[in-house]
Amino acid sequence: MKFVEEVVVEEFLPTFRSLLAADLRERGLTQQAVADVLGVSQSAVSKYATGDVAQNELVAEDERVRDLVERVGEGLASGDMSRVQALVETEVLIRRLEAPGDVFARLHEADVPELAAYEGDFRVHDPESELLARERVRSSVGRGVRALEHAGGFATLVPNVGSNLVECLPDADSVEDVAGVPGRIFDVMGRVEIPDDPAFGVSEHVATVLLAARENGSRANAALNVKYDPEFVTLLSDLGYTAVEFDATDGETANAVADAISRDPDASVLYQTGGFGVEPIVYLLGESAPAVAELARRLLD
Repeated sequence: MKFVEEVVVEEFLPTFRSLLAADLRERGLTQQAVADVLGVSQSAVSKYATGDVAQNELVAEDERVRDLVERVGEGLASGDMSRVQALVETEVLIRRLEAPGDVFARLHEADVPELAAYEGDFRVHDPESELLARERVRSSVGRGVRALEHAGGFATLVPNVGSNLVECLPDADSVEDVAGVPGRIFDVMGRVEIPDDPAFGVSEHVATVLLAARENGSRANAALNVKYDPEFVTLLSDLGYTAVEFDATDGETANAVADAISRDPDASVLYQTGGFGVEPIVYLLGESAPAVAELARRLLD
């Protein structure tokens, strides 16, 4: 009796780790850094690099495996992908490869011929799991934040209250379903200050604006607040983005945003010009955190 998990351990794992180790080394990581990322010893990485670990051709030549190796290698090397996301992405592919007629099923059937007549489905993990969805959103916010850090002059767009870049889960209904920057983004002597890595439930204000917009017809998944300047609104309008003003001094911000979006659900620029004790702000909305970061970058051109 041989379990499909044994196929994973004996055929997939050495092949995948070998391919991923080679990819990470090509991206400039040291053997020790690769060992830390993979959770193996440096000597194991050395064996992968020198070809001392046998690869299964059926696994190594599979397009999905090679695509995952490239995506995970790029994500881990750049910091855009967490180790948790890399693990879950790999687990998802493993379950897909276990499906009847797929790579692991064929390898499994070679060892247990009786399985050839079985029509069942071996996929036991949900590829649309909430864990994976949350990691993908956090990763997206991380990419957006890095784009802002590298956008020369973004610090000049940060309002006194600070900025936050947020993105939500597809079915978000509370701030706990929205990922953002803990403590907000600040301008520290002309330099963008990012306190910590993206997390869920850390943005009350910008997350509330995003949720209010979505609840009233907006298809936006992400939002960013920057300081208000009438020239910003004019520039974005000239570029074809729909801008809608709302009154931040008239009751709750969420209600004001809801009213603005109900007037034009396609608005991607919401702004208020301030009032007594209220700083004027522009909110940029978009399909993802990187897309919103790119919209902000246009203000710096």
